[in-house]
Amino acid sequence: MPAFNRDGYRLTPLAGFSIEARVLSRKDYRSGRESELSPTDLALGWGRMSEDAVLSQLQISQSGRWYHYRWRDSPPLPPTEMVRNSANMHMIPADRSVARALNAVGKDSRVRIDGWLVEAQSGDGWRWRSSLSRDDSGNGACELVYVCALTTH
Repeated sequence: MPAFNRDGYRLTPLAGFSIEARVLSRKDYRSGRESELSPTDLALGWGRMSEDAVLSQLQISQSGRWYHYRWRDSPPLPPTEMVRNSANMHMIPADRSVARALNAVGKDSRVRIDGWLVEAQSGDGWRWRSSLSRDDSGNGACELVYVCALTTH
């Protein structure tokens, strides 16, 4: 897919994206430049990070466009597995239909998301780039997803 303009930003697709996951948490944003493109972040889990037995041992939260999890005593999974099987994802809805579907998603929803991992740029040099790795964590590790289709099941 070639680069395209959206709401004053240039979006460059970096890789096709498709996932089936459980929504661990959802956070909406109304301020800050990023919210112009991505009004919603979804913390998603897949594999064992979508299982009730694991999630019941974690405290999950989102703030400042970050996703956090904590546990008591010992982690329910090896921390490297938690990193590889969950992520905070910044959602850019492709159209109003996708925006409506995204608005209906809540914690514990099971979703399928199809689209593109992208880099967003503006004329003044501002840039926001998706991670392309599932082994990263911390600053820059979130996925920036241009969502073409979102379904719940």
